[in-house]
Amino acid sequence: MQDAKLAPNLPDWMVEHTKRYLASGGTDGHLYRIQQKDRPELTVPSLLLVTTGRKSGERYIFPLFYGDTAGGYFVVASKGGAPEHPGWYKNLLANPEVEVQVGTRHLKARARIAAGAERARLWEQALGFWPPYADYQQKTEREIPVVVLEAI
Repeated sequence: MQDAKLAPNLPDWMVEHTKRYLASGGTDGHLYRIQQKDRPELTVPSLLLVTTGRKSGERYIFPLFYGDTAGGYFVVASKGGAPEHPGWYKNLLANPEVEVQVGTRHLKARARIAAGAERARLWEQALGFWPPYADYQQKTEREIPVVVLEAI
């Protein structure tokens, strides 16, 4: 992760969260506490995903909420319900070999898009740790992808 840099255009809270995560080696920031308007406080597990830029070839770090799945982890390409997919998702479509930091654990992984019953199961699991995903899906016409990160 040393040669990777923070993705451009991240919101301030994500930049601060990622800096804390990296500075602590993953001991601070793995569990992210957030209070949203009209919702109870949530503690959400977060990982750092490193993708290779599809245009630049540079390595970028993205902080993402995640869930556990057999053989790895999964993340949701929501972009808050925006009409287009997030940049990190477009990057891994071009190059599915990624690096992941979960707490203090570092691993190389291969990303793949979940489909069918697997996607439905993981989507429900994601709603359990981050209920706003349901709101994001209502805001967009695209089906929000669920990405499985399998250790290699």
